Amino acid sequence: MAGHGSKKVIYAALAGNGLIAITKFVAASITGSSAMLSEAIHSVVDTGNQGLLLYGIKKSNKPKDERHPFGYGMEIYFWAFVVAILIFAVGAGISIYEGIHKLQNPAPIKSPYINYIVLTAAMIFEGVAWYIAYKEFNRIRGEASLFTAVRHSKDPTVFTVLFEDSAAMLGLIAAFIGILASDLYGLTNADGIASIIIGIILAATAILLAFETKGLLLGEAASPILVKSVEDIVKNRKSILHVNELRTMHMGPYDILLALSLDFKDELSAGDVERKISEMEVEIKSRHPEIKHLFIEMQSRSAHIADKQNNNDG
Repeated sequence: MAGHGSKKVIYAALAGNGLIAITKFVAASITGSSAMLSEAIHSVVDTGNQGLLLYGIKKSNKPKDERHPFGYGMEIYFWAFVVAILIFAVGAGISIYEGIHKLQNPAPIKSPYINYIVLTAAMIFEGVAWYIAYKEFNRIRGEASLFTAVRHSKDPTVFTVLFEDSAAMLGLIAAFIGILASDLYGLTNADGIASIIIGIILAATAILLAFETKGLLLGEAASPILVKSVEDIVKNRKSILHVNELRTMHMGPYDILLALSLDFKDELSAGDVERKISEMEVEIKSRHPEIKHLFIEMQSRSAHIADKQNNNDG
């Protein structure tokens, strides 16, 4: 499930974008600015996206059942992917369309000072939301670089909001420049060009989000640090001759499936093996509570190699 910090980030973005969307629509209707209308649509899409992420968190917290024995943790990945599609189809599509329409039918902007006031206020609101998202993301990423942290993150709620807010800030800057150029220099096409630029920014954001969430939907392994920790726990046990295989997969941001194939010493009785496995499960789950599903297979090294060869031949 997504953590409390993730919800805080989403609620902050939801409140900010909802208020900003209303003011942008009012400003767009008064001034006739294409860039401002694109920004208003952008804020509506972002508000809806945050609602979808909250819905995804709620669905991912459903308890497991017979039809979904590993739970519903991947719901959050699905809804994050839907968010990426909406940003591309609705936000980027309408912004680019509106920009092209304005280029074909240029018109001067009325009362541009209203746009300046609204855009400045929007930058303040978006800046606060961006800072909250960035602060939460920094807490999660630790010492990793921004790019590495995004690539390895298993919680799409935080980096989705961070990307959205970053795109929103860039879009506001583009809108401000476009409106300013139209107002000061009489470049009526600048407003339409700004709208198209906003659409391109949204399209790039959507593609990046879709790429990241696609990997999570397909099932990504746990972090190398966690895998190494589990390996150390297993290899330090004298009852185990060899770790044949160690597989992990995220069923949700904080829900990991772990499968082990181990070669135990032949002189151990069935009761000894059962006891060793129980002890190992307790240690692994106590050190890594995010491992919710743990399966251990007892198999000799030679039998495991033969199985792998048969599977490859098949």
